[in-house]
Amino acid sequence: MEVYRSFIFRLLRNYLIGSLSAIFIVGTVVMISTLQIPNIQYVRLVAIVLISILFMLVAEVITLWAQLGPIGQFFAAEHHEMAELNRTYERIHRFPGQTIYRILGPHMLGFSVPAAGLTLWMISTGWLEIPYGYVMIAAMCALLIANMHALIEYYLTVRAVRPLLLEVRRRGKLLYGMEPSLGGRILIPIQRKFQTSTALIGLFPLCLFFLATYIRLQYIDPLFAKEYTLWGVLIVILGAGFSMVGSWLLIRDVRDPVAELTHEMNRIQEGEFGRRTPDLYSDEFSQLISGFNMMISRLEMRQERNRQLLQSYFSLLAAALDARDKYTAGHSMRVAEYSIMIGRLSGMNDEQADLLYKSALLHDIGKIGIPDEVLLKDGKLSDEEFAIIRTHPVLGESILLQIEPVDAMADFLPGVRSHHERYDGKGYPDGMAGEEIPLFGRIIAVADAFDAMTSNRPYRNGMSDEKALMILEEGKGTQWDPYYAGLFIDEWRRQKQLDQKPEEGVS
Repeated sequence: MEVYRSFIFRLLRNYLIGSLSAIFIVGTVVMISTLQIPNIQYVRLVAIVLISILFMLVAEVITLWAQLGPIGQFFAAEHHEMAELNRTYERIHRFPGQTIYRILGPHMLGFSVPAAGLTLWMISTGWLEIPYGYVMIAAMCALLIANMHALIEYYLTVRAVRPLLLEVRRRGKLLYGMEPSLGGRILIPIQRKFQTSTALIGLFPLCLFFLATYIRLQYIDPLFAKEYTLWGVLIVILGAGFSMVGSWLLIRDVRDPVAELTHEMNRIQEGEFGRRTPDLYSDEFSQLISGFNMMISRLEMRQERNRQLLQSYFSLLAAALDARDKYTAGHSMRVAEYSIMIGRLSGMNDEQADLLYKSALLHDIGKIGIPDEVLLKDGKLSDEEFAIIRTHPVLGESILLQIEPVDAMADFLPGVRSHHERYDGKGYPDGMAGEEIPLFGRIIAVADAFDAMTSNRPYRNGMSDEKALMILEEGKGTQWDPYYAGLFIDEWRRQKQLDQKPEEGVS
């Protein structure tokens, strides 16, 4: 509650300073300096001001209590649901905007209505000797002052609520490990804030000067005052035009770099690091864009380093597996190279090709769990031993599921589990057939079979490439996916022909 009490103190302090400035310093000084009436009537006007302030305070306290009630109740409690944290976080963000409505509503009307009523009554009774039209001018001045007061109060309140927002975020982190956030939602557009602020700053002194001067001229030369009115209105209109154009130019000068940075951030979120934001500005935005580009460069370097570390991690796992058996050394790497060749031939994009390559590197990782006496046996395996070997796709999937975070390996699981499925449904471990076999599994199956057939084993020598290709060709549509097997066979033979052409030229 200490943070909330500090906020209330700051809120009241800002409000009193703003109200005193608006009502007493601006309102009373302008009134005294422009009106030429007996001193007793000044006293009566001050009494009207004081009585109106009482009405204003009652109306505003009721409104403020209603706006602050839910926020105060939140900080009085110790435990909160996550939904309540999010609601309060947004409610606090909206509070500065509610300040504007409070000042333009109960604050201004709570003062202006009683003041206008009492002034009209005193004029009718003869206690005040001023024209009735001055009440309308005073109402216009009150509207101007209230708008300027609301503007100042808004920006002061924006700063005042920040400790509350930090406290809500702290409680969310403490209770649920999550900090409430607007998630990028815009409650008050910066364009509206800038345009309103600059327009008021430009028009407030101009309109106030026009109205005060008109009243003074009424006492000096009423005829000239009428001529001044037309001229003054023209000046105010021109001033309003310049103010609006200036505010539009200012917001455009701020909005463009903000929009450009927002666009670039969205691009970065999608993983596009290649481009840099052009530095076209000579103000503080130049520093911001320079820092943003530097951040991108560092993120790009970190991403590349992480990619290299991850690639080394996969290669290390594959090398550790191959190191168990000198006869299969390099098998995982070769299967990965053959697999990515097939993927490229099929038109696979870079992202998918990278996932395929890593899946192929890990396709036999489950063999880590196969006993040495089975995995490293010289000679033909028994049926029981072969059944143990057949468990390695499921073992591989189980091993990868133990890596945290769980979703980090999700893209590699299908290829690891299904690389021994057959296109005709007679494979293992799930007996899937045709295109129900995952894509990576169908591709790795072709690459794995070719390398297995062409590699030496303790109990046999590896067969020739052409013989292995003929077996692949015979097994298209039964053991292997006909499309991917065909791509591999055609490409291997094409490369073989290219390798033989220079030799034929030399002979």
